[in-house]
Amino acid sequence: MKHVNERFQDEKNKEVVLMCIGITSGVGRLLFGRIADYVPGVKKVYLQVLSFFFIGLMSMMIPLCSVFGALIAVCLIMGLFDGCFISIMAPIAFELVGAQDVSQAIGFLLGFMSIPMTVGPPIAGLLRDKLGSYDVAFYLAGIPPLIGGAVLCFIPWIHSKKQREINKTTGGEKMEKMLENQNSLLSSSSGIFKKESDSVI
Repeated sequence: MKHVNERFQDEKNKEVVLMCIGITSGVGRLLFGRIADYVPGVKKVYLQVLSFFFIGLMSMMIPLCSVFGALIAVCLIMGLFDGCFISIMAPIAFELVGAQDVSQAIGFLLGFMSIPMTVGPPIAGLLRDKLGSYDVAFYLAGIPPLIGGAVLCFIPWIHSKKQREINKTTGGEKMEKMLENQNSLLSSSSGIFKKESDSVI
């Protein structure tokens, strides 16, 4: 809000920016939550990639907005994909780690998210004091989501590769168990046949 107050001093309803983010964030949670129902398995990660990309891009575009209407448009888009990020986080964790570890995974996610949320504002304030504006802070804030989105693109590939390895090992174990069962059945049946032949003799 300090950036808005400095950049758009003549505007009266500056709090509309926060209201726009909040409203579209709620809409985004409903919309992308419904869309995620139709996206199978780990491919939900690509929705998260999309949200990271737009959040990072919109953060970088905030300093470029010289018109208040453009800033509102940027905030609307940012809020929409913020809702996507929030709503998709838990389903992705469920798909990646399973039902048993999903609560722990979400806890780790929220814990790591708290670090930049805590450290970010003081750093932005320091940059404002040194440079005289929040522009650099917004540019820097947009970089981590873009990098995170790029890294997330590899998650489905890594997950599928891991699943194939697990399937191979479990498949091999199943074959071994089946062979063991067959051998035990053959040995037991041969023993029974031998006993029957001995009794007949």
